[in-house]
Amino acid sequence: MQIYKTIGEIAGACRSVRQRGARLGLVPTMGALHAGHLSLVRAAKARCEIVVVSIFVNPTQFGPSEDFGKYPRSFENDSAMLREEGVDIILAPPVEEMYPSSERTWVIVEGLSDKLDGASRPGHFRGVTTVVAKLFHIVEPDVAFFGQKDAAQLAVIRRMVRDLNFGVEIVGCPIVREPDGLAMSSRNAYLNADERQRALVLQRSLQRVEKDFRAGQRDAARLNEAGRSVMAEEPHVALDYFEIVDPETLEPADRVSRPTLVAVAAFVGMTRLIDNLVLIP
Repeated sequence: MQIYKTIGEIAGACRSVRQRGARLGLVPTMGALHAGHLSLVRAAKARCEIVVVSIFVNPTQFGPSEDFGKYPRSFENDSAMLREEGVDIILAPPVEEMYPSSERTWVIVEGLSDKLDGASRPGHFRGVTTVVAKLFHIVEPDVAFFGQKDAAQLAVIRRMVRDLNFGVEIVGCPIVREPDGLAMSSRNAYLNADERQRALVLQRSLQRVEKDFRAGQRDAARLNEAGRSVMAEEPHVALDYFEIVDPETLEPADRVSRPTLVAVAAFVGMTRLIDNLVLIP
């Protein structure tokens, strides 16, 4: 396994891979890896001959009052996990390598970047799409792998790739959950024991929506009301949003007549968590 810190090094290594005709997969991460990330790595290894994992805590997707400074960083442990998974290349650049001067150029997907997490975290998706575009330009992967837990991010990246004609296939991989159902997240490490139990309300709210949907309910407003009612049962969890939307446009749905995204975000203590499911008629 090779570890590269500079754009020049990684670009040269990936160029050599492409010249050999090998299929190149990319798994972008911010480190603090868990089983969810490793599922992306395994999906990449199943489809690609060479797998690159980026570890970069991207400052431009954090707001001024968010957790960039305390975001968990565990590079040695992450590297050991990736080595055990048979990853070929790690890209771990310092901030000044990815952003050598004050940022003046941004990639913005209008009409999507201000929805769901984008509405709650202004500028967040501008940072995400800019850094992902940089990674695509540097690595030039054939396939890139992202988790379905970040459903809004996945929709934004898919649209960016389509609009800017990036020659990369985007693969969304299923959410990986803890045994009790909590969606795996690097931010779960922030939760104390009580908060960890309260966080399960996100999954319960989605399960309630799915139960009503399976019973025949198709009206999005009624399904939304059902999910919100479950969230309200946990007064120590502050709901950010509970939305039922088209998974591609992120526009609100009236009825579930096609695959439809149910997305929730909430603050458990000071920790913001997200979860979702897709209803398929």
